[in-house]
Amino acid sequence: MTMKQRRSRRRILLLSFFVPLFALLCLFVQRGIFPFGEESFLRTDLYHQYAPFFSEFQYKLQHGGSLLYSWDIGLGVNFTAIYAYYLASPLNWFVVLFPKRYVIEFVTLLIVVKTALSSVSMTYYLLRHSSRDGLFAPIFGILYAFSAYMAAYSWNVMWLDCIVLFPLILLGTEEMVRGESSMKYILCLGLSILSNYYISIMICLFLVFYAVFQAITAELGLAETGKAALRFAIASLIAAGLAAVVLLPEIFALRLTASGEMNFPKTFESYFSIVDMMARQLPFVECEIGLDHWPNVYCGIFTLQLLLLYFSSREVPIKQRVGYALFLLFFFASFSVNVLNYIWHGFHYPNSLPARQSFIFCFLVLYLSFQALERFPRFSPREIFLSFAAVVLFILFAEKLVTEEHFHFWVFYLAFLLAALYGLIFRSYATGQFARELYFCMLLILVTLESTLNLAYTSIPTTSRTEYTADNADIRLLKKSVPETPFVRFKKYERKSKDDGAFLNFHSVSLFSSTADKSLTDFLRSVGCEASVNAYSITGSTPLVDALLDVGYGFVSDERYDESQEEAGRSGSTVLVKNPDTLPLGFVAEHDFTDSWSRTFENPADVQNDLCNLFNTPPVLIAYDTKPNGSQESMTVEQDGLYFAFATNAKANKIKFSSDDKDKTFDNLKRRYLMELGYRKAGEILNFSEISDDKPEPSVVVYRFDFDALKELRQAMLKHGMQIDSYTDNTINAEVEAEGPSLLFTSIPYDKGWTVYVDRKPVKTEKAMDAFLAFRVPSGQHHIHFRYFPEGLKLGAFVSFLSLLALAFFRRFEKNYEQRFRRRVTKRYEALYQEMQEASLRMRAESLAAQQTDAEQAIEPTIEPEEPSTAVSPEAAAEEGVQLVNFDEL
Repeated sequence: MTMKQRRSRRRILLLSFFVPLFALLCLFVQRGIFPFGEESFLRTDLYHQYAPFFSEFQYKLQHGGSLLYSWDIGLGVNFTAIYAYYLASPLNWFVVLFPKRYVIEFVTLLIVVKTALSSVSMTYYLLRHSSRDGLFAPIFGILYAFSAYMAAYSWNVMWLDCIVLFPLILLGTEEMVRGESSMKYILCLGLSILSNYYISIMICLFLVFYAVFQAITAELGLAETGKAALRFAIASLIAAGLAAVVLLPEIFALRLTASGEMNFPKTFESYFSIVDMMARQLPFVECEIGLDHWPNVYCGIFTLQLLLLYFSSREVPIKQRVGYALFLLFFFASFSVNVLNYIWHGFHYPNSLPARQSFIFCFLVLYLSFQALERFPRFSPREIFLSFAAVVLFILFAEKLVTEEHFHFWVFYLAFLLAALYGLIFRSYATGQFARELYFCMLLILVTLESTLNLAYTSIPTTSRTEYTADNADIRLLKKSVPETPFVRFKKYERKSKDDGAFLNFHSVSLFSSTADKSLTDFLRSVGCEASVNAYSITGSTPLVDALLDVGYGFVSDERYDESQEEAGRSGSTVLVKNPDTLPLGFVAEHDFTDSWSRTFENPADVQNDLCNLFNTPPVLIAYDTKPNGSQESMTVEQDGLYFAFATNAKANKIKFSSDDKDKTFDNLKRRYLMELGYRKAGEILNFSEISDDKPEPSVVVYRFDFDALKELRQAMLKHGMQIDSYTDNTINAEVEAEGPSLLFTSIPYDKGWTVYVDRKPVKTEKAMDAFLAFRVPSGQHHIHFRYFPEGLKLGAFVSFLSLLALAFFRRFEKNYEQRFRRRVTKRYEALYQEMQEASLRMRAESLAAQQTDAEQAIEPTIEPEEPSTAVSPEAAAEEGVQLVNFDEL
């Protein structure tokens, strides 16, 4: 490659980076996203999970905390699993350089940069596959970065590394199948698996089919195919092994989640038709991120016309056209057929965010479209017109048949207008009316405008940054006023998300994560807290639950602060309240209550009162019946106190509560949690009405919490508490006294990574109440030491080390193989060169002999015939039609 060509490619790659970067910045300015306004690009899981986890990660890095465990999330969690699932991208470590108040902006910056880098990687791939100068490659790179997949999921920052690396992984696959080095494949795939194993599952599934396809189209012999298959298998294993240090701890953690269960579909069914899916390639179609299965496959309206031209081109070998057609058809089936959908998503149906593999479909469409555009001058005007007409007919056909709510009526009109504009450009390009660079500029402007407007319409929602961070400074200040020992957890009454503890770095109970332990979810649901498949929350907890989980303090606003709470501090409009009746992190109970406490009651109030029955104390929740009042149920408060309510109708999902000074709607009640009504005074009327289409009468039981009963229960339960001397993220040092052999119960979630030493001797841990860590202690005074090391981390580190050694050995083997391969090729070409030289000499001699004969017939020769030269110049070879081999290029 000449220096001019290198400069041209650098300009193309820079263009592919800065165009989407500038377009995104323009959209952020228009949306008023900070620092251009007071909005933020926080949506869906970025709002509820990723931003909090980034904040916790930054806090650990800046304060020297352990990356093995965190007390700030979900009662205490394996942070290695959180890191592996959400934070493993190497770029995330740069968060340590940002101030705490700009964590949200750091995540937003990552999204912008990774989106631009995905355009660069796609452009680079196309440049390597260009038969010309690759001038049009950045157009398709921009479409890859601004596809409907990115519009729907760009906020899913943990996936974006895989989207960036995917074109490079395919390039490495192709090189490896052709017999070149496999280093690009191994390193890119290993980095992809390290960054996010979930999307990498889909990439690996596709790579198996793609490698076979490449071997077939390369027409390798049987021996070469076998060698390529062996190299592919070994290289893939090494790539996975390099990521084992984060992959194996994640696998061990995911086995404990609700998603760890596998229920393979027993029947086949189809969600929608191919026409409906193809219609989603039109611009300005709303993205799907909910529970429906619609794929997000838009990547430019003009790709429809280019695809038709590609598959009609006779220049493309039939094997390639058939293979790519089967790939596209297979992806349509994968989007629609339930069994294939289940397999693609790691043998699990996704909980919203459907068709997560559709970025591969977009890549294939863009690659084939680029190949068609490269061949454009060789298409006839008739072929171009027929392809345009077919696209127009499809748009009209889709307008008639597609009735989904994602398609507004003007989508089809805009699609027709854009198709017509592209058709005019293509027609003039084929006839060569203007310079090629002008067509590139016209397409670049139109594609950038189309994809940016599509992104603006279907994506980039915003959330108030001011509201999200309003009480952050006050909470951090109040948290510092609480002594670090003894260990205590906090409760935030006005929650932004279930991961507020991670965002604000205080010990919390709630968790929303795909790594959520199913046993903790089941326990908290049984005692009246909100819980779902991958989340559990402090929402619905009573003071008894708070006491059992060592929730000693709470953050509450002035508006919600009431007489039942003890003030321990105040900053701004936030009040720090204290719960004086908590149980310590670990304690020896009067008797072993963990096995005898029944938690199978349908009503969580009965579960909590059953614990009181075990210790012969009064119930903590006193029931009051409500009375029908038209379409609602009502009751009059008889005594001041803290009140809760429970919907006994399991079908009720949303209930509106109203009183003299408060209106609140409780939703997701199918999760069976207690409704917190707050402090109510005698004489107040409490009203409950169900919000639903048929509006049935609600069935609600109201409870008043008895604090005196809680004090009695605490005194009866707590025989000896564990006194904590010191603790870190993954260690605890404590003292405890036992009058006899006893069970020491802790509110630490059970995890095989915990090792407990009693008087420096390891003891066997138990799983109390199917959720918590417990162990036996003998009588007397004891020193307790807890140490945490994630399950699978040692094994993962060992596998990664072995994989590094295997990589070095494999690379050495490949170099020897490539050298032998080059020697064989060199010998082959040397023989060919010798034959060409001899043929050239013969042709030259014959030519000179013929010239001499002609001259002799005309006149007597006056010049001796020239001796044939043993070397042939390039100019002479060109005149004779002989092509010489440049060994420097070989």
